[in-house]
Amino acid sequence: MEGHEGGEEEGLGDQFERLPDEVLLDVFGRIGDVKALGRCALVSRRFHALVPLVDSVFVRVDCVISDDPPPSSAGSAQAAAAAEGVPPAARGRGALAHLARLVLGGIVRPIQALGQILSPAAATVSRRSAAPPAAPAPAAADVSHHSPSEVLRSFKELRRLHIELPTGELGIEDGVLLKWKADFGSTLGSCVILGASSVSSKPPPPPAAPPPTAADSSAASPDSSREPDELGNIPESLYTNGGLKLRVVWTISSLIAASARHYLLQPIIADHSTLESLDLTDADGQGVLTMDKRQLQELRVRPVSASGNSHRTLMPALSMRLWYAPHIELPGGQLLKGATLVAIRPSEDVLREGGGIEVAGPTGASWILDAFEEPYRTAAQVLLKRRTYKRQLQRALHFGEDMMGRY
Repeated sequence: MEGHEGGEEEGLGDQFERLPDEVLLDVFGRIGDVKALGRCALVSRRFHALVPLVDSVFVRVDCVISDDPPPSSAGSAQAAAAAEGVPPAARGRGALAHLARLVLGGIVRPIQALGQILSPAAATVSRRSAAPPAAPAPAAADVSHHSPSEVLRSFKELRRLHIELPTGELGIEDGVLLKWKADFGSTLGSCVILGASSVSSKPPPPPAAPPPTAADSSAASPDSSREPDELGNIPESLYTNGGLKLRVVWTISSLIAASARHYLLQPIIADHSTLESLDLTDADGQGVLTMDKRQLQELRVRPVSASGNSHRTLMPALSMRLWYAPHIELPGGQLLKGATLVAIRPSEDVLREGGGIEVAGPTGASWILDAFEEPYRTAAQVLLKRRTYKRQLQRALHFGEDMMGRY
């Protein structure tokens, strides 16, 4: 019996070995996760040889490790306040006096940490075995990690790559909505930003009111049900409490985050000439950077130009449009207050195509709407039907564009 059982096990092993490489590669491709693939590579010599041939990989970055020493306990509160750049009472009002501090404190430091994640030169590769479970956790300064560049170096046939960061770069308050999506070649191709000053559930409907009398109906203005901006006026809520300036902060901050992500992807793109699509997202669902086959090839032919001494891709001259609604009700009962949509493209592309940025006609609206999944796609669709505020946005952006050039 023992010999018979041993023969069955050997037979099962032989059957598994008979699976062609193509089938195993398809299975590995469906697994995708780089950590799971690393474990698969340890199973056998055959797996070890096949895993580097997987063409679709997902890399989830677990944490951001900073080279900066931890702040002292006495100064930790002050350091946290400095990192935010804006006192709590003024945060969210978006006054231009706070713009530089907000961006320098809330964006630059996370981007420095982002560089430590994505750059192989800044990452420390640990050669030590894992500590036993009972051992105390090491101090933050002693933790080492592999950068995605190091992890992906063994993959020789990589075509599709998705990297997920542990968090978004933009520190925003609870209840505030801010999402962006950008695509790049050697520089920015387009960027769409969706924001709202607050997201809440729809309040219960008030008790039913009695139907209006004929006199009430005749006394009512024919335009009383229309929003102020539909009548050609600028909604007061766009200007009160620094509303427009806050949206400038959202726009500039999103562009800075996107350009930093793009700049730091260069080593990965250079190492993988077979790459055809690349997505860089974050676990918060805040920002998405995408590059397709054409854009990746464009970057290989025309390398990135850095913005001054910063680790960011230089932005071209940009054309922007802003759409705003005091409130939007989404499917499912969500209510967006101060809903804002910003669409951005290089001015050169807009002039060459001759349609304007809001080519929000048959062809232009798709790249804006496709930037978001539901229910936020519906919000973008509603906003596109409203009037735009190009002049107001451009005037407010003068200071922000100058700040981007300096930082």
